[in-house]
Amino acid sequence: MSTPRPFPSAKATTSYWRSTTLPIDTHSSTKDLPAHADVVIIGAGYCGTSIAHHLLTESKRQGHSAPSIAILEARQACSGATGRNGGHLKPDPYLRAARILETHGKKVAEHVASFEARQVQDVQDLIQSSGIDCDFEETMVSDVCLDNAGSFKTGQALRKAVAAGISTAQTIERTTGLEAERSLNSEIANEHKVSGIRGAKSCHKYKAARLWPYRLVCQMLETCVSQGVNLQTMTPVTSVLPQGDGEGWRVTTSRGSMTAAKIVHATNGYSSGLLPELRDRIVPVRGICAHLQGQGPQPPISDSYMLRFNDFEYDYLVPRPDGSIVVGGARRDYFKNLESWFNVDDDSTLIEPARHYFDGYMQRNFLGWENTNTQTEQVWTGIMGYSADGFPYVGEVPAKPGSYICAGFTGHGMPQIFHSAKHIALLLLNGKVDKQHAVPVPYQTDAERWGSSQEHSSLTLWRSVTEGSQLRSKI
Repeated sequence: MSTPRPFPSAKATTSYWRSTTLPIDTHSSTKDLPAHADVVIIGAGYCGTSIAHHLLTESKRQGHSAPSIAILEARQACSGATGRNGGHLKPDPYLRAARILETHGKKVAEHVASFEARQVQDVQDLIQSSGIDCDFEETMVSDVCLDNAGSFKTGQALRKAVAAGISTAQTIERTTGLEAERSLNSEIANEHKVSGIRGAKSCHKYKAARLWPYRLVCQMLETCVSQGVNLQTMTPVTSVLPQGDGEGWRVTTSRGSMTAAKIVHATNGYSSGLLPELRDRIVPVRGICAHLQGQGPQPPISDSYMLRFNDFEYDYLVPRPDGSIVVGGARRDYFKNLESWFNVDDDSTLIEPARHYFDGYMQRNFLGWENTNTQTEQVWTGIMGYSADGFPYVGEVPAKPGSYICAGFTGHGMPQIFHSAKHIALLLLNGKVDKQHAVPVPYQTDAERWGSSQEHSSLTLWRSVTEGSQLRSKI
């Protein structure tokens, strides 16, 4: 198990996305830390960078000068979860909405689903208007269930979301039975081309996007720095304490200290390192990804993928423009070993039981790939921030005026962060957020949610899986 106060490892495994870094990777805007900033953002990943971006653009839109902004990053720019993920910008158009229908009702469920979906277009607009080179591609997702129980549950969730009028669920195409498995590369003229996944029981198809996340964030950071943001990489923050006069914060780092009028914790899985009251609310969770490269001819893939093997085991996959593949997941080989992934903040080592999970991955799962020579080129780990209830924490920290958090995205940050960051930026600038730009109700911070004592949902799932395994072994 990790220490009670998670902090980024000094050295991390190298992800495919970070194999070639950009000049801003270890940038320091000034030799020394600034003495003061109006806003200090802790974390230079997608979240922290997006907050700075929105502070600058919203200040300009509102017709006033931007606050002074400093971004402090423990390691290199975008060296955390965003620089280690699967490259998906994939909203959830129906599963989460179906669950929220039961707990919060239709209005909130629609807000959650549409909130994610809107971000694909808005991020695309930013990329195009700013000329960001990050291999952005619109894509269809083949979301495949490989067990009958999972197929039944996802079908039920889709029907529920459609019946409730959830906008994002209306255009999903569901295919079941043998048609869901049909090869993507069949030479039989009348054979449907659905998933191409061996053993598929059902397949849902819907729109999403994929990109090079490290390049997106670093080019956004370059723009922020060019507009006056002070970026300090390789500067781990060790404490954030209120100043004696009750006005603002003293931020202590490995390179000295500075003061700030307002603080933003964009620290995801490491949040409880500086906010210890979140120890059981946002937990560091280690995941694993790989880059696969073919040697010779291989069937083309256009879709991105979700492969759902059961309630706890799933993989995600994106094809790259050069024909290579990034795939993550591998829970089959490590999920039951809780200490290998839950409350683990160390991304300097691999999850050993899953080290070889990706070997032969395409050959065993994709029809038509059996005789290809696709090999594992690179494997890495990353630390995500899993919240206890599955929703991110976005808002002011209760009982700490001037302290804000945008973290706990539970492995699903790419379609939630950009607009969550705008919510924070508007709070910082205006003290409130209009209805149009507010995050969904389950994301918001309040004293009751902050102090909740419910068991972490990941632990609940782990218990059900391990207890079920023990039960089956006795039968």
